[in-house]
Amino acid sequence: MPRLFTKFFLIIWLALAGSVVVIILTLDFFETLPSVSKLERQKREVILDLTENILVVEGEEAARRFARASGDTVAVGLAISENTEPGACTDRNAETRTVLKDGICYRISMPGQYSVVLDKLGPFVPGFGILISSAISAAALALHLIRPVVHLRDGLSALAQGRFDIRIGHKMAGRKDEVSSLAHDFDSSAARLQDLQDTQQRLFHDVSHELRSPLSRLQAVGGVLRQSPAKLDTMLDRMDREIERLDALVGEVLTLARLTAGSRLPLKTQTVDIIDLLNEILGDAAFEAQARDVSITTNVDDSFLAEVEGELICRALENVIRNAIKYTSEHSQITVQCEKTADLLKVCVADQGPGVRRGELERIFQPFSRGDDALPRTGYGLGLAIARQAIERHGGRVYASLADVGGLIVILEIPRQAAVYGPLNDRS
Repeated sequence: MPRLFTKFFLIIWLALAGSVVVIILTLDFFETLPSVSKLERQKREVILDLTENILVVEGEEAARRFARASGDTVAVGLAISENTEPGACTDRNAETRTVLKDGICYRISMPGQYSVVLDKLGPFVPGFGILISSAISAAALALHLIRPVVHLRDGLSALAQGRFDIRIGHKMAGRKDEVSSLAHDFDSSAARLQDLQDTQQRLFHDVSHELRSPLSRLQAVGGVLRQSPAKLDTMLDRMDREIERLDALVGEVLTLARLTAGSRLPLKTQTVDIIDLLNEILGDAAFEAQARDVSITTNVDDSFLAEVEGELICRALENVIRNAIKYTSEHSQITVQCEKTADLLKVCVADQGPGVRRGELERIFQPFSRGDDALPRTGYGLGLAIARQAIERHGGRVYASLADVGGLIVILEIPRQAAVYGPLNDRS
């Protein structure tokens, strides 16, 4: 950063010094700033003229008293002497006066008390002061401008090395300008990257954990077959089930990965009647729910035409409804209601299961997450995560709340017109 500091310093310094020098030269041109020698000459002329007047009007004694008083007050070197040289009373210059009084020629002298060197350097003294003061001001201002850039560089360097825990907002020293806003935007970006990294690592851990269980069971099946070849048919059925589970898990992971990776790609939208699509899903779900003696109560009618990607909306609705069937209590019911406005369809799915703790309402939408009190069911905890990703890709919202009588309510808000790039991809 020294080169950038040097550029800032020189630009600011030259601008300050140049403007002040121009002002001084302008004032000097109009003689509004007299030099040291000019001031000294004017002072000497005033004292000499005053002494001459006193000598002419009041006499020699009064003039000598004035000279002594002047010397006692300020050592100006004023002297009065008699001059006997012929024609001397005509001598008159910047340092002497001659006065003819009562036939006596008096010589009044006051030598110059300024230095020739000082007189020559005098006009440049303000310039030297300007250069020094402007250099100090320029250095302070350049440091003020460069310091946040240094912090930003250090922060970006840390991000490049994979250190997403770096924060620089607190180093702005109370600044309330655009640079401070940039630093806080950097902190938000770093926090987002850290969240993504944590999510990725957690996803890798959860996927490996979920894959290990069916693989372990497949290994166990192989061991049983080696010991008891007669159980071949039974073990093959078991292997088919485990392979189906693996295939389902891989499919859900790929769907979630596609939704996450494609969050900045435009949706492939078409006109879909969401309520008609929901009724088809509910018809299939009602058949599945009969196995647990679960009924589905619906308040779904009319139509809601929307420009959406039908596959994603179908996947989101199906995951939420099947999740409710999976976790609701046996011999209970699931309630599905729709509320629509001009631009939004709100679908509420309520079950009568154990629900979750209030602090887990957000966690259940994370991949491989289930409520701590949830009953052990089949599945991998990816359904609600996929549903949220799919709806948010359209600019909508998915969230959960607790029912007053127990159970969980999941609300999907689906816009009539899907956002082109999703809610987190503002292109303004």
